[in-house]
Amino acid sequence: MLCRRSSIQCSHGSVPVYLNVYDLTCINGYAYWLGLGAYHSGVQVHGVEYAFGGHEYSTTGIFEGEPKQCDGFTFRKSILMGWTDVSPGGVRRLMEELAQKYRGNTYNLITKNCNHFSNDVCIKLTGNPIPSWINRLARLGLLCNCIIPANLNSTKVCLH
Repeated sequence: MLCRRSSIQCSHGSVPVYLNVYDLTCINGYAYWLGLGAYHSGVQVHGVEYAFGGHEYSTTGIFEGEPKQCDGFTFRKSILMGWTDVSPGGVRRLMEELAQKYRGNTYNLITKNCNHFSNDVCIKLTGNPIPSWINRLARLGLLCNCIIPANLNSTKVCLH
């Protein structure tokens, strides 16, 4: 089996798993080429895209939608992360397992955002982590956490 990139391990399975990446800001048009930018991501499997966003309630922040159609964000690209044999029901059970960890009121722009969620899902389904550039800004923010205003650090993403 061939893989698109050498950094992605070939995983056995018959169902492709994609990471759909969206721009959070128009500045990404320039920042992308410098290896920076602010991105939203979701994982597409079995024709459904799963993502994580924040809200004020202790219920899950995981939501599903039409692939490449996340309201409020501009679709940038889809990346083949690998393959899985997890059934649609198995994916739904995985989302239920992750629901406690990814509650809406636990969303944090730096330490627990949509890209952390996507990374966890991709590892569980394919064994492959998401590309590092997608969450680079959050990692840089973690290093500079002492200078980031507290209200920005806990910014909530609106779910549609």
